[in-house]
Amino acid sequence: MKKIGFIGIGLMGLPMAKNLLKAGYNLKAFNRSQNKAEPLKEFGAEITTSIEDVVSNSDVVITMLTDDTAINEVMDSSNFLKNLKSSATVIDMSSVKPTTATKHGNNFKSKNINYLDSPVSGGTIGAEEASLAIMVGGEQNVFNEAHDVLKAMGNPTLVGPVGSGQVSKLANQIIVGLTIGAVAEAITLCEKAGANPDKMIKALSGGWADSKILQTHGKRMIDKDFTPKGRTSVHLKDMNNILECANSHDTHLPISNLVKEMYKTLVENGHGETDHSSLYKEIERINKK
Repeated sequence: MKKIGFIGIGLMGLPMAKNLLKAGYNLKAFNRSQNKAEPLKEFGAEITTSIEDVVSNSDVVITMLTDDTAINEVMDSSNFLKNLKSSATVIDMSSVKPTTATKHGNNFKSKNINYLDSPVSGGTIGAEEASLAIMVGGEQNVFNEAHDVLKAMGNPTLVGPVGSGQVSKLANQIIVGLTIGAVAEAITLCEKAGANPDKMIKALSGGWADSKILQTHGKRMIDKDFTPKGRTSVHLKDMNNILECANSHDTHLPISNLVKEMYKTLVENGHGETDHSSLYKEIERINKK
């Protein structure tokens, strides 16, 4: 079994690392706040105290960090680069800009290190159930070699060369963000017009408008439970990355731009740490004018 180094034990990283341990992999974990990694001990993980320790002798190094800044801080550091095995594969499962993935992919290639950009979708529930959608950019042979490791966390699909995984994640976030907005408007309309939103969701089950977002995020909106599963501030980052990528290809995405502005206002009004289904609250604010 491959030896795995896992960097980033947060809301997503913790259950993902657990599933790798349950699959029988030898795993070392590193997180800047070490207490967040401690729960992995009972599943057999070794908790390390430095980037150097988690990378050394690892066949596969997985990163699951917040954003481009965090990824650059790790992957550009000498402690990371100098301690990678020449045969190692770096798998970045964070959601970052396609240009960031391409930059690191080229850097690793020059050092004979394999690299896959492999962002995920499915939230904490998908991470816990090992059912994440995993969108992978990279070379076919590297993907084949890493397939079993990725499969322990979800359902990996190679979508193209390095950077393509991140483009696919941006496409995913377009659909998620816009659908959350649509569900928020549907729930609001039902509440304002006197229809039961719970029964509306039930009535739509199996129809063209049905979706996981309607069923899960719609319920959160009705219950006014915005405990973070996927944070609003992170979705705003994704919407900004979507528009930056689109602009670099001279592509206009007007609906994405509208939803980005709504998330921006939501964050500015102090809801950055709530669940991204709290876009409902922005619809609510607009209707209080």
